Amino acid sequence: MNEDSASGEASELAVRAAGDSWAVVGRLVRRLRELAGDGDLTPSQTSVLMRLAKGGPATASDLAGAERVRPQSMAKTVAVLEEAGLAGRSPDPDDGRRQLVSLTDAGRERFQGDRRSRQEWLARTLQERCSDEELRKVVEVMALLDDVAQS
Repeated sequence: MNEDSASGEASELAVRAAGDSWAVVGRLVRRLRELAGDGDLTPSQTSVLMRLAKGGPATASDLAGAERVRPQSMAKTVAVLEEAGLAGRSPDPDDGRRQLVSLTDAGRERFQGDRRSRQEWLARTLQERCSDEELRKVVEVMALLDDVAQS
C-alpha cells in the first residue's frame, strides 16, 4: 500500500491505473465477444450461459440476482436460451414449486467451444507479441487485478 491509502484519496498513479485497466479490459472483452461467434446471442444471454456453465443449475430468480437484472428480464433471457436449445428447466429436487435452469448438452458444447476459441486466440496473440518476461508480468498483473476484483 502507498501513503495515499491512509488519507482515503487515490493517487494520480492509482487513478491512471484504474482508467487504463478499465479501458483495456473493455476493449479485450469486446474483442473476445467478437471472436466467440455469438452472433445470435446477446451479451446478457452469453453471460447467463457462462454463469450456468461455471455455477451449475440455478433458479431464474437466482440468475436475475446474480446478473443484477429484474426477474422479468431474466425470464425473457431464459426463454430465448430454451428456444435455442441451449438451456432447459427442471423441477428443483429440494422444492418442487421452483424450476432450475441448466445448460443442455448443446449449451455446454457451445460454451466450451466458444471459450476454447477465445482462449486459443488470446494465447496465440500474447505469444506473438510478448517476451517470456512480459508474459510473466501479465500473469502477475492478472493476479493483482483478480485480488482487487475479489475485494
